[in-house]
This record gives sequence, structure tokens and C-alpha cells, in this order.
Amino acid sequence: MLMLHVFVFPQKHLCLWHTVSSMKKNLTAPAQLMTTPVKAGFPNPAEDARGIALDLNELIIRHPVSTYYLRVEGGSMTGAGIVHGDIVVVDKSLDPKSGDIVVAAVDGDFTLKHLKRDGAKAWLVAAHPDYPPIALHEVADASLWGVVTYVIHPTRV
Repeated sequence: MLMLHVFVFPQKHLCLWHTVSSMKKNLTAPAQLMTTPVKAGFPNPAEDARGIALDLNELIIRHPVSTYYLRVEGGSMTGAGIVHGDIVVVDKSLDPKSGDIVVAAVDGDFTLKHLKRDGAKAWLVAAHPDYPPIALHEVADASLWGVVTYVIHPTRV
């Protein structure tokens, strides 16, 4: 059985949906993944296209016990294609590398930014020019909560 715990931080406008048990197959009917790829250039006749079952949990969640979802609020990551209202999939078991998009807690506030490292120094860098970098090596209380592995957002509202 899939069990979800919801942690709400109203002062920070942040919700964590944290998985605490293994993801099970057949929670819902899986969508069909077409085995014929779609080209982003010239049209591709799909008369012989076939589908196979696709479970999005299997596709986007490699470590179920350490994966959670966050709904994004704000515009600091629009340059990375992450906008207000998107849902990000975050894996806290991954080792954050320079260039990753991470969830961090800085002085009690949660933020979503690119991680940049240079030797012993590290910064959280927005993907929007209106937001200055945060020098983690100069902050009293900072911790990384995980690496963003997927972004889910609608293409039609």
C-alpha cells in the first residue's frame, strides 16, 4: 500500500508529500507509452504506432522511500523552466552536485535553486536575474534537502 504523509509549512508556503513505503504497481491504470517516438521536427505518420503500459511512478521515482514532491511557489527558477504551480520531484538520497537544482533550507526558509560549488564555497543561484545568489558558506543555518529529478507542469491550463 502506498502511504503518503503531508507536511505543511504555511509560513513558507511549502508542502512536502513524502513517500514512506514502497511504491506499488497498479495504484491506478497505467498510461500508454507509444513505442514509436514523436519527432519535434517534421510530422511522423503514426498509423503503426503501438503502446505499452507506462507507470509514471516507475519512470520518475528511483528511490521511493527518499522521494517527495513539492509544489513550487514564486518565480526564481523560470529560466530553468520551473514556474509557479509546478510540482518538482525531489530525491533526498542523491548526492547534490554543482549545477543540480536542489531544495535547501536557509535560515529556516525553504528555497529551490541551482547549486554552484567552487572548492569549499557553495552558492544557491536562481534562474532569474531578479534574485541574488545565496552564499551558503556565509549563512549561519543552511542544509540541502534533496535534488530535483523531474518537473511536472501542465502545457494547457
